Amino acid sequence: MRALLLPLALGSLAVTAPLPVSVAGGPASTTAVAVPDGLRTQLLTRIASVPGAEVGLWFQDLVTGETLGLRDTLTFHAASTMKVAVMVELMRRADAGRVDLDTRIRLGNDFHSIVDGSVFHLRKEDDSDPALYDRIGAPISLRELNHRMIVRSSNLATNALLEYLGPDSVATTLRTQGFAAVTVRRGVEDTKAFEAGRNNTVSARGLGELLAAIETGRLTSQWATTHMRWTLLRQEFNEEIPAGLPPGVRVAHKTGWITGTTHDAAIVYAPGRAPFVLVILTRSIPERAVAQQLIADLARITFDATRPAR
Repeated sequence: MRALLLPLALGSLAVTAPLPVSVAGGPASTTAVAVPDGLRTQLLTRIASVPGAEVGLWFQDLVTGETLGLRDTLTFHAASTMKVAVMVELMRRADAGRVDLDTRIRLGNDFHSIVDGSVFHLRKEDDSDPALYDRIGAPISLRELNHRMIVRSSNLATNALLEYLGPDSVATTLRTQGFAAVTVRRGVEDTKAFEAGRNNTVSARGLGELLAAIETGRLTSQWATTHMRWTLLRQEFNEEIPAGLPPGVRVAHKTGWITGTTHDAAIVYAPGRAPFVLVILTRSIPERAVAQQLIADLARITFDATRPAR
């Protein structure tokens, strides 16, 4: 399934996005609630309704720090959620003045396997951002590559950025910043690495802690934090966590899917309550629509159970 691809107005992509005070449409709320005892049972009951489903879930209130986890340390194939870590590495370098986001590089489609250095190529037909393939050979800015990597989940943009940054650098940043449960070893569609078991991996808690660090500004300065939030808020694939939440709730998130595996990792901003992180990872669900509905339902259950009392 592919999202409607909207034109990019990257010429005016100034970092003017709001901070949390207005991201949900009004003054920031510090209203936080305790996680109710019955929530875990509700979530487990819904998960059990999908035969064979494996789910990792992490909830964290960003004011109180209160958390709820279900198999939250279980390791999953990261799919496209690994692109969040690539964005973090790029923005940390921009923050430190080591790169300029408006630097333009030649867009190529020749990538090297981490197994033996052999060249592989991505297929336009397998990418959720096929339009970018028409620009192979032309210059493109790091800013636009980052935007397409997150908003449209472009595999081509991801691999171009990873070739520029180096996967080892992304891995080092994750490790030194305390995110050992999120690993980035390679680019997308490195078949030899996949067959060798050298995959990018995440846990629900690890990915949730990375999103919390982004939102609270632990990893970058205010402008870089704002830019990452701004980008995540423009996600075009909204069939999972956002689909389970009420109208008016803003969701800064990154999805990911491969065969049998569907994920969504989000920072949620709802009027009248504190922001919270919600990560839901799934596997062993052959039909993507079933996994998407499960994630939406788990998001709805979590949101309703933790809603502040009126």
